[in-house]
Amino acid sequence: AMLSVYTAVLASPGLLFLDEQPGRLDDNAIATRLGLFLWNSEPDHVVRKLAKDGRLRDSEILREQVDRMLDHPRASRFVEAFTDYWLDLRKIDDTSPSTALYNDYELDEPLKLASIEETRLFMAKLISADLPARNIVDSDFTYLNERLAHHYGLSDVQGAQMRYVNLPKESLRGGLMTQASVLKVTANGTTTSPVVRGNWISERILGVHIAPPPSVPAVEPDIRGAVTIRQQLEKHRADASCASCHAKIDPPGFALEAFDVMGGFRERYRAIGEHATPEKGVGMNGQAFAFHYGLPVDSAGTLADNSSFQNVRELKQILLRDERRLARNLVCQLAIYATGAPISFSDQKSIEQILERSSLNQWGVRTIIHSIVQSELFLNK
Repeated sequence: AMLSVYTAVLASPGLLFLDEQPGRLDDNAIATRLGLFLWNSEPDHVVRKLAKDGRLRDSEILREQVDRMLDHPRASRFVEAFTDYWLDLRKIDDTSPSTALYNDYELDEPLKLASIEETRLFMAKLISADLPARNIVDSDFTYLNERLAHHYGLSDVQGAQMRYVNLPKESLRGGLMTQASVLKVTANGTTTSPVVRGNWISERILGVHIAPPPSVPAVEPDIRGAVTIRQQLEKHRADASCASCHAKIDPPGFALEAFDVMGGFRERYRAIGEHATPEKGVGMNGQAFAFHYGLPVDSAGTLADNSSFQNVRELKQILLRDERRLARNLVCQLAIYATGAPISFSDQKSIEQILERSSLNQWGVRTIIHSIVQSELFLNK
């Protein structure tokens, strides 16, 4: 009897779902939304008391509470949950580096953990310092420890502790696209694909969803090194039905071909060949390297608007020409996370109002969060 009761309670809609009624939300519902949005938890007694007194809809009080909650240690839950959702960091362990091609990364848990922490500390900094949304594409700083700095080719960082680091002006890093965590979740552990990474940039950074055509098989990169993925895609794009989508997806993905399955910079692909001499070295698993360096990487491309680039640094500068588009995507991603509902056509007016309000502060990330909480999108269902 007790098991039946527990099962019914744990599976009941009252436990699993928010009890929000369509229309204007009352103060208690707003309090719950704030708690789930900014703490990934229930609101505390301060917010509950304001809701009970009917004061939570006051604009100044709402602003004070958002600042208080963002400055609280519990806000780390928001950063973790939001980056898991938005950037797919929850998929970081879905694949492991190939034991043949990348056994120098195998068992390198410190590198993986540091890469995740880099992204979360970076996002937390955008919020705490109210930095402009353009930093999502390119920034002059990141967070590193010695292991991750070595992975990025930087030598001035010592020790295991993660810390704020100013990047050299010529660095390819900076922003989210070239962080090791993102580059890992957009690879399969054995190979990289401009299609996968290009689609990730389109959807997660630019807010452009490109639906794949039905019944089209994926292009599998050749790990023997006879042809590059670019050469394979050129044949694939000869089909007119494929070319229209690939012309939009592939170019930004080509820029990220300069990074391997763990986000390390490369100039040549790794390959496995029967008659090739493997590179000298031993991986962390104690086994000798089995790969050799094959064909060179070409990270140049031309976007759908005919803007050309030679590398990821130039791609970033092209994307930064339209900061409003970057900010709009961030607003939409945060609004979906905050409300638990997709953005519909009728929500576009609210999105544009949020963009206008936050544009006065160069679309600062903290300002965007404030604007979302103050919007009709957040205060109504």
